[in-house]
Amino acid sequence: MPARLIINADDFGLTPGVNRAIAELHQARALTSATLMATGAAFDDAVSIAHANPTLGVGCHIVLTDGVPVSAPETIPTLIGPDGKTFRPSLIDFIQALLRGNIREEDITREALAQIQKLQSAGIDITHVDTHKHTHLFPAVTRPLLQIAERCSIGCIRHPFEQAWSLALGHGNRIRRLQVKLLSPLKTAFERQPQIRNHRVLSTDGTIGISATGDLYGETLREILKALPTEGTFELVCHPGYNDRDLDRITTRLRAHRDIERNALLTELPRLALQPNAPQLINYGNLRASDILRETPIHAR
Repeated sequence: MPARLIINADDFGLTPGVNRAIAELHQARALTSATLMATGAAFDDAVSIAHANPTLGVGCHIVLTDGVPVSAPETIPTLIGPDGKTFRPSLIDFIQALLRGNIREEDITREALAQIQKLQSAGIDITHVDTHKHTHLFPAVTRPLLQIAERCSIGCIRHPFEQAWSLALGHGNRIRRLQVKLLSPLKTAFERQPQIRNHRVLSTDGTIGISATGDLYGETLREILKALPTEGTFELVCHPGYNDRDLDRITTRLRAHRDIERNALLTELPRLALQPNAPQLINYGNLRASDILRETPIHAR
């Protein structure tokens, strides 16, 4: 059996341009999955696109930093930043508070549940969960997310650690690669979570493209896909979109590069399909509770 590959776009619902790119890429068979932000400015538009594209797997992109919560701020005080209304705007501030024990897991549970329920109330059959800026690298975030996933009958979660072979390709800037390497020892704690270990919540063998975020050019993507093992299940994380006026109003470090990633996917994925032993393109909805993947590719249904 060839390798299986989930191609997931984060930030679904961020802007209409991001949503349009996701729809276009899925229809071009260059994207199989997207994770929807419950508080994204273009949430309703994303929901409409999801319903119009039933073969697109849609997960919940849990946001715990740099955004507006779904819950009332006073009900999740340890997640809220200095303004008393929004999350901490800095990932570093969030991590420091988490490591100091200043963030309560029950606040994460309450907010994650609110975000998931917002998607479910909009008629989204959630395939999996992941987190904005990969905050579930840390066990204090992984634990409540896995509990909520089970509670809400969501069968999968992103494996937030980059594969060693992918990291060895040397993509992304040196600081980002160093950050990914420094966090890699947390992988064991993730894989030892009881829901993961007992296959109650499924995941992949690892995520690729994390270190290449902001550096996913056509050549970069081509090298990653060429190096993909012939066996295993992997997720390629990407951030395609349109760099337009709507994006100018959003706080994001990825602007012009969203166009670059969109074009790279449109160019390289058709080439991938022509390769011998090309990976089977799936989404998280194709993962079974028995940890066995469906034999039928997503676009053949």
